[in-house]
Amino acid sequence: MAVSKAKRRSSGLLENAKTIIYAGLIAVVIRTFLFEPFNIPSGSMIPTLLVGDYLFVAKFSYGFSHFSFPFSPDFFSGRIFGSLPHRGDVVVFRYPPDPSEDYIKRVIGLPGDHVQVTDGQLYINGKEVPREAVGDYVTDEDGIHMVLRRYREELPGGVDHYILKATDQGPANNTGDYVVPPDELFVLGDNRDNSADSRFWGYVPMENLIGKAEVIFFSVNAQAPWWEVWEWPLEIRWGRLGMVIH
Repeated sequence: MAVSKAKRRSSGLLENAKTIIYAGLIAVVIRTFLFEPFNIPSGSMIPTLLVGDYLFVAKFSYGFSHFSFPFSPDFFSGRIFGSLPHRGDVVVFRYPPDPSEDYIKRVIGLPGDHVQVTDGQLYINGKEVPREAVGDYVTDEDGIHMVLRRYREELPGGVDHYILKATDQGPANNTGDYVVPPDELFVLGDNRDNSADSRFWGYVPMENLIGKAEVIFFSVNAQAPWWEVWEWPLEIRWGRLGMVIH
């Protein structure tokens, strides 16, 4: 028996609706438990991450807290399947003074560690963290032209990365001895003299972790006005696409 056009149309609309719902559910599962995209709005992690970088964060790296879920429903505390980050990991977390904001920094101190900065030099558990000068770094951050000193810093455990320094003076470069509490982390930005981090607002509770920054999937140097569409391809930092974050 022939199926009427109205029934076929109704069946087609139902199938389309089901497909949209399934796709939405899959996207929610991926975003909640696997990977979530983030973008970099500030220069606190230069030279590792630049303003305009877009990256994927692995949500499963350290387990899950209520911050892992959409809208952060407060239906449990702590972490499920929780694990401690490695020193040197670049992590995204909810900003402790205002958990509605996402921050990204590098893990420097683990629970029980002593962390101190003296004359710009980082010390962990009383030992000087080696750093090697590797030349100048030129940046136009926030429209201000600056020439900073770049160092290769090697954290305990063998993780090495680049940091930037403008000076070795001032309160941020001469701190007290921070003792990292249980279930909390001490974090710093790689752009050491232009980073609001644990030196200023304290430790990051493990519960606030969102995940580990893994790879840059897009990067754009958005200097031209948005309406100059012919400039868009020229502003893409093609060499950063697919870059693994260390």
